[in-house]
Amino acid sequence: MMTRALAWMLAAWFAYPFAAQGQHADVPFLTGHVVDNAEALKSDTQRRLTELLRQHEQKTTNQIAVLTVPTLNGESVEEYAVRVFEQWKLGQKGKDNGILVVVVPQDRRMRIEVGYGLEGTLPDAIAARIIRNVMTPHFKEGDYDEGITKGVNAIIAQLEGGPSQAGDDTPQQAQRSEFIKAPDMALHEKILFGAFIFGIIGLLTFIGIVTPGMGWFLYFFLIPFWAMFPIAIFGSGVTFYILITYLTGFPLAKILVSRSAWHRKAAEELKKKGHATVGGFTIGGGSSGGSSWSSGSSSGGGFSGGGGSSGGGGASGSW
Repeated sequence: MMTRALAWMLAAWFAYPFAAQGQHADVPFLTGHVVDNAEALKSDTQRRLTELLRQHEQKTTNQIAVLTVPTLNGESVEEYAVRVFEQWKLGQKGKDNGILVVVVPQDRRMRIEVGYGLEGTLPDAIAARIIRNVMTPHFKEGDYDEGITKGVNAIIAQLEGGPSQAGDDTPQQAQRSEFIKAPDMALHEKILFGAFIFGIIGLLTFIGIVTPGMGWFLYFFLIPFWAMFPIAIFGSGVTFYILITYLTGFPLAKILVSRSAWHRKAAEELKKKGHATVGGFTIGGGSSGGSSWSSGSSSGGGFSGGGGSSGGGGASGSW
């Protein structure tokens, strides 16, 4: 029975990524400058936006489209915006002067996806400011008509060189924008990445706390990992407090553990015999006076990261 249950769990684990892909939101057919699949806009607002975007396209050849969808079913707004942009092929060929505004009411997410040709005119920082200062306040009140209309007007003003309508950040907002923001990931993705990252450095931290001899070496060795790895999930703001917790928590935990009877016994055995057993693991002394950690078997492995590329500039936000 246990073997069958384990087999089902493993099958579900490996099948999950493929099942999740099937849950992604569909890319709707491009019917005009405004595609309101979430039915978030009034008909008058749609007509005004369509006329405004049509006039801007005639004047500059830039193509701006607005899309609302109810939910993305767990897909990130960045990935979805890139898929829509590629399928709709916004902008003129050779100019790449398209812009897509995506609003997802149920997920409370939005994005301004900018084509390569307009990244210099509408940089990521300005797009983020339009989302934060112009659109988000209206979305929080449930007024999508006003939020999208003012957001589109701010984008057009930036592209046409008019007075900026993005607004200035307050000193607190400007300070926060300097931090690395947490990536837009679904909850299950954060859990999986968190289990992987904290499973590795958490295990090494535990070993450092309970191991006589080499524990303090691991303390200093792991500082860069605790300072960088959590950024991939939480952003730099939360990671800063995680690092402070590690810097203070590790020494306190190690001092408390060192006072326990089993730890003193392990340290004594290590001095006399050159090895000791802690929780089923064997600590063996080395020629340099340090220690090594093993569980009766050896295995090799490595940890490395990869790189990626973006489908275009822009900014995302939530409310």
